[in-house]
Amino acid sequence: MRQPTTELEIPTSTSPTHTFFSPKTHTAPPHTDLTETPPHRRRAAHRRPSKMQYNNLGRSGLRVSQLSYGAWVTFGNQLDVKEAKSLLQACRDAGVNFFDNAEVYANGRAEEIMGQAIRDLGWRRADVVISTKLFWGGQGPNDKGLSRKHIVEGLKASLKRLNMEYVDVVYCHRPDATTPIEETVRAMNWVIDQGWAFYWGTSEWTAQQITEAWGVANRLDLVGPIVEQPEYNLFSRHKVESEFVPLYSTYGIGLTTWSPLASGVLTGKYSKGNIPAESRFALDNYKNLANRSLVDDTLRKVNGLKPIASELGVSMAQLGIAWCASNPNVSSVITGATKESQIVENMKALEVVPLLTPEVLEKIEAVVQSKPKRLESYR
Repeated sequence: MRQPTTELEIPTSTSPTHTFFSPKTHTAPPHTDLTETPPHRRRAAHRRPSKMQYNNLGRSGLRVSQLSYGAWVTFGNQLDVKEAKSLLQACRDAGVNFFDNAEVYANGRAEEIMGQAIRDLGWRRADVVISTKLFWGGQGPNDKGLSRKHIVEGLKASLKRLNMEYVDVVYCHRPDATTPIEETVRAMNWVIDQGWAFYWGTSEWTAQQITEAWGVANRLDLVGPIVEQPEYNLFSRHKVESEFVPLYSTYGIGLTTWSPLASGVLTGKYSKGNIPAESRFALDNYKNLANRSLVDDTLRKVNGLKPIASELGVSMAQLGIAWCASNPNVSSVITGATKESQIVENMKALEVVPLLTPEVLEKIEAVVQSKPKRLESYR
């Protein structure tokens, strides 16, 4: 379970060599006349902008922004350095301090783009939390998996692409059935001892696998994984809300969840079955995902959520992200965007979290009907 959140002010100026961001000039919005505001927008008009919340990553002392940004799909596939700089700056302006990557994203190009963009923006390394994930590094027999060889060589290669001395968190991107778990745990601790990473975690592991890793770590007096990165959204809930429940109290596992909008399905832009040209489902690599995601039952549920979002005066994307962020076991929700305007809108989800009363959550559940039925044993 995440530790109590705090609100931190974002510095508006720093020394030239230690720049957070170049502050933008904002003009005050005109007075809102509620008599001219449509009824379904009135609640939104009353909301005050929310400050970014910073949560402990699981039981660790590392603090990450409640909303974060991930490079999956976008960097190297849809965006290059120039566009990435704009998006990353918009994130920092909103208070985001956590940025996620992986060696496999765009075959390493995503790490290069993120590293170059951060250098060009002049950010101080200590002000941001950077993570990467290891598993799929290349085509060679030792270029993938979680062997000591690949963990050491893979992280060295990632750091070179990022042009950084360390990452804050390194994840095992998937479990590796061909490598003894003790070898993986020892290798992760070795890279931490070298100062190449501060913490390690897992992504898309089962509760049993995480428990086994912790058993090895405890037996050897080593550091266990502090965080898991699972998919989590209104259509994918079992691990976070059922399978992982014992892990939160037993090991203090934190969560950095991905795909809060179910690859964009929960934005409602696919609700008529059409695929916008600029969307990820229009990319050749994601055609199979589109076929699995855009089924009638899913689209019907998405359409059923629209009246709830309308009643709250929020967008579908804001509703979906806020729903994920409202889970107290989620340390950070990893968002994605290809446009600065999308980031601005996504960050407004922080204002929606307080609106998710038990009554509203019941309405949402009545539509999606996806809550796990029972807590299953993870042993």
